Amino acid sequence: MKASIKWLKEFADFSLAPEELADALTMTGLEVEDIKDAEGDPILEISVTPNRPDCLSIKGIAREISAILNVPLNDVPISIEIEEGVRPLIEIKEPDICPRYASRIIRGVKTGPSPEWITTRLQSHGIRPVNNVVDITNYVLLETGHPLHAFDLDRLEGDRIVVRTAGSANKFQTLDNEKRTLAGDMLMIWDEKKPVAIAGIMGGLDTVVSETTSNILLESAYFDPVSIRRTSKTLNLSSESSYRFERGADIKGVVPALNRVTGLIIEIAGGTATKTTDVYMKPHVSENISVVFEKINNILGVKVEPALIQELLSRLGIESRPGGLRLSV
Repeated sequence: MKASIKWLKEFADFSLAPEELADALTMTGLEVEDIKDAEGDPILEISVTPNRPDCLSIKGIAREISAILNVPLNDVPISIEIEEGVRPLIEIKEPDICPRYASRIIRGVKTGPSPEWITTRLQSHGIRPVNNVVDITNYVLLETGHPLHAFDLDRLEGDRIVVRTAGSANKFQTLDNEKRTLAGDMLMIWDEKKPVAIAGIMGGLDTVVSETTSNILLESAYFDPVSIRRTSKTLNLSSESSYRFERGADIKGVVPALNRVTGLIIEIAGGTATKTTDVYMKPHVSENISVVFEKINNILGVKVEPALIQELLSRLGIESRPGGLRLSV
């Protein structure tokens, strides 16, 4: 995971030198393997373990910094003007693999090159700029950790998006111009006549956003990690999106990421947005974990007061409730 110091500072107010910050993160288990310079902006190369998908983003790393240093965690204000219009219709036929799918249409975008500040950040994080719409989806992925996709609306057939398996559709051309051989149980995104994306991994060439695109349909969803991992391995195809879905994206981040990408697209490429269609068929129920304070201290090898434990959890965005000698989160 690459993380720009300048970008991190937009979310966490810290003054540590890059080397000092690297040491602090490494002590928490986020090992900083290298620091590289990108035109005056130090880029941290961070090794994120599989159990920390929450740190696969700029905001995730900034949250960790906020907790370590006890500094404020900032957020980006989102303002979107919504116009009445036909919202996308979404049908999920595989709710166990895709429990949530949100979408929105933006009409009248002007597709073209991205501003320099976006292309610079993408390139310093290993992503090749394409055009403003595609670049913004990648930018928000890096910022929030939640994958997004944009379809050329006018190249979709019918009036609905269907989330279902490939079935008898055994060939699919991805946007990298490769023809993929599909297995029937692979999860796909369809319009009413054809598959248009390999769910959570890569979109199709037929509906790619290009310089002629003026209307787009945005996708923000949650896909089952096991399903994505299996498909990615079978096809020998991975992407920034599949990397995050395989490790577990935040199902509660579906709509916030969609709103963030919408706001940036309208700001940079113009257009008007419809309301969101959010199909949430299997709402996530958080599990409660109860821990004895004494056990926490025994594992750590040092005594940490209950109030400080709660404060540290709160800085990480984790709600906790004390109950006698126990803590529930």
